[in-house]
Amino acid sequence: MSQNRHLVLLGINHTTAPIEVRERLAIPSERLADATRTMLHQPGIREGLILSTCNRVEFLTLQEDSHPNNGVDLLRFLHEYFAVPPQTLRPHVYEFREREAIRHLFRVASSLDSMVVGEPQILGQVKESYTVAREVGAINGPLDALIQRAFTVAKKVRSETQIGSSTVSIASVAVDLARKIFGSLNGKTIMLVGAGKMSELAARHLIQHGASTILIANRTLSRAEAITEKFRGPGVRTQAISFDALHAEAPRADIVVTSTGAPQKIFGRSHGQHFLQQRRNRPMFFIDIAVPRDVDPSMNEVEGCFVYDIDDLQQVATANLADRSREAQAAETIVSMEVEKYHQRLQSLDATPAILSLQQHAESLRQLELRRSASKLAGLTDDQRAAVEALTRSLINKFLHAPMTALREAAREGDSEALADLESLFTNQSRNKPEPPASDE
Repeated sequence: MSQNRHLVLLGINHTTAPIEVRERLAIPSERLADATRTMLHQPGIREGLILSTCNRVEFLTLQEDSHPNNGVDLLRFLHEYFAVPPQTLRPHVYEFREREAIRHLFRVASSLDSMVVGEPQILGQVKESYTVAREVGAINGPLDALIQRAFTVAKKVRSETQIGSSTVSIASVAVDLARKIFGSLNGKTIMLVGAGKMSELAARHLIQHGASTILIANRTLSRAEAITEKFRGPGVRTQAISFDALHAEAPRADIVVTSTGAPQKIFGRSHGQHFLQQRRNRPMFFIDIAVPRDVDPSMNEVEGCFVYDIDDLQQVATANLADRSREAQAAETIVSMEVEKYHQRLQSLDATPAILSLQQHAESLRQLELRRSASKLAGLTDDQRAAVEALTRSLINKFLHAPMTALREAAREGDSEALADLESLFTNQSRNKPEPPASDE
């Protein structure tokens, strides 16, 4: 990122870690601020952001040069904060630095690293993490500019490709799976457990594909009622369910879609046995898109209960990716170009101190010579003085062009040794400015 700070990203996602590992690192929204503050207090970390979604947990940090092994320190932080042994995490963790960390951030924000390529929710999740990090003081410098650039790149990908041309999300993939299970959703009763954005998306897709009865259960009943009002209409019956009545009402549902942030399982094997008795052994399907999971996998062992978690949706998502491969490649090209542009900008910024030093030194010499010739210029008119000022500034700019170009080239090519030598030369010159000689009066 700069000569004395480094960009380091550590994380796990749906391609490197199974859900049983991801759910152990999942950070609910109410704990995100605390986790971000705790990370910021780790040795050498100056700025940071945590992104926690159903498919990934990532830690983007700006670290001091004096702590070059902070990727390892971050792993220790994960072990201590989440109480997960390092040996459990190490096989699943990826680490990116500098340019590759920038590339990864741009790809994530642009939904190129998502389970469902092109889904629009990830950008909103990155923005939420950014807002939390700003609020706790974890972003207040170079990381701010990088993340703002990631937002711009994501917008460019959306506007210049068709990667998001059709509505696609984890929720829509879940609905596709439900349709494959039943053949048709007409006349089916759906229960949504959790009234967040994912549930709203699922409800919208379910209605579009024929579901006529939707039950919505949420810990805050008013939130569930708000969603029922939103989707109630001709041919669509909706009902808000108190969370206390969840298990009593669940047997009414053919399909249960869960997406809560509960730290413990909501449905276990014994619940499944009870539900099937109430349903007179009619099959019941659970689509669990929560991380941590809401449904105990052992419910699959109950005959007539079928449980699909978010990793099971990967197969459906892969089919979506095949249809989007051409647009995804165009988006990857945009990201690569933007990474290169941003990297060159960072390298040119590394030359800024030396360029400023050179300009200041040249300006001090120009002022020195003007003072030395003050008596000779005393009789000039204002226009003549302005002409002398313009002439001397023009000469200085022409003389500076070559050395300033050399500084920028050294930075662009990553020649840190040449850059340091040039910067040292001009800095020393500016610190040892000659005293102005006596006037020639």
